[in-house]
Parts: sequence; C-alpha cells; structure tokens
Amino acid sequence: MNAFRLAGDLTHLLSIILLLLKIRATKSCAGISLKTQELYVIVFMSRYLDLFRTYYSLYNSLMKIIFLGTSMCIVWYMRSHKVVRQTYNMDEDTFRHFFLVLPCFVLALLVHHNFTFIEILWTFSLYLESVAILPQLVLLQKSSNIDNLTGTYVFLLGAYRGLYLFNWVYRFFTENHRVRWIPWLSGLIQTAIYTDFFYYYIKSWKNREKLKLPA
Repeated sequence: MNAFRLAGDLTHLLSIILLLLKIRATKSCAGISLKTQELYVIVFMSRYLDLFRTYYSLYNSLMKIIFLGTSMCIVWYMRSHKVVRQTYNMDEDTFRHFFLVLPCFVLALLVHHNFTFIEILWTFSLYLESVAILPQLVLLQKSSNIDNLTGTYVFLLGAYRGLYLFNWVYRFFTENHRVRWIPWLSGLIQTAIYTDFFYYYIKSWKNREKLKLPA
C-alpha cells in the first residue's frame, strides 16, 4: 500500500458512489451506458474470485465486496428498477460490448504470468477493464446534453487509472525493480483512451461551458 494506490482506490470508489447516488437521487440513468456497467461487473467478478480463497487484509476484502456490490447494484437499477430503467438511452447505447469480451479472454489465455485459473481470470479482468469505458465514451459522443455528474463520474474513473500508473512506478522503484508488463500496458492503454475526454472535460470546466464531445 502507498499513497498513490490509496488515492486511486478512493477515487475509483468515489466515482462509483457518485454514479449510484446520482441514479438513486434523480431516478434516472440517462447518459449512462448499461453496457459499460455490465462490463465492469464482469471485470470485478473475474478479478475478485480470490476473495473466497485468499485473505490479504480487511481493507482489501472490504474494497472488493464494495466494488462488486455497487457495480451489481447499478446494473440492477438500470435493468430492473421500474422508474430508472425507463430513462435508459438504449437507442444511443449501441456499442457491441460483448465483442470486447472474447478477444480479451483469448488474449489472457495467450499472454499471462502464470497459467492458472485465477491468474487467467485476473489477467482477463485487466485487459477487459482497459476497454470497458468505450461504450460509455461512445454514448457521450452521441449525447447532446452531458450532465455534470456523468462527466465527473467518467473523469474520476480516468483519474483513478492515472493514479494507479503512479502506483506502479512507485512500486517499481521500491520493490526491487520488479517488472509488471501486463498491468502496466493495460493501464497505459486505459489511460490513453481517456485522454481525449480529459481534454474536453478540463476545457469545459475552465471555460464554464457544458461538456460536449466531438462526434
């Protein structure tokens, strides 16, 4: 544990709580991609299977339970809540997200650290998380009105991954220069995907304008 990882975890947690509170308070999921949220459920379920096998710390276990629970809760709201589900932008959320799952799984089978069940799923979760935001970004590009909470949610998700890159750099210099190519490259790709969004988000905040992404 270090300051960068802690900041990254808390930023990630804040983004999810912000989204969940937005949905509960407004009874609306307009502007939110259900497909991205479903991908995150797959990511967390694949990554945190060791929750039932290995105990690392109370902090680690609690964070895993919270991420799993909140991500599933968001999907439930968007799919099953009688009011919230009616606000879902199905016609605009058109990215074929399940086409991301199989290539990421095949890549995990080919490129991994150890060929074990848990390790393959953990590697798969890293690959899938790096592209899971794509349906959300595509949806935002189609939206004429991006509300502040949705924009902030996506910004915090990107910031969490950026902080985790600093976490890996810190650990490289403090843990015997151990190389971790899979999380490093996955994190770099994920952060790069957010770059364009970061530019327009900061620009809109600086100019006090509504956030709008180019089509």
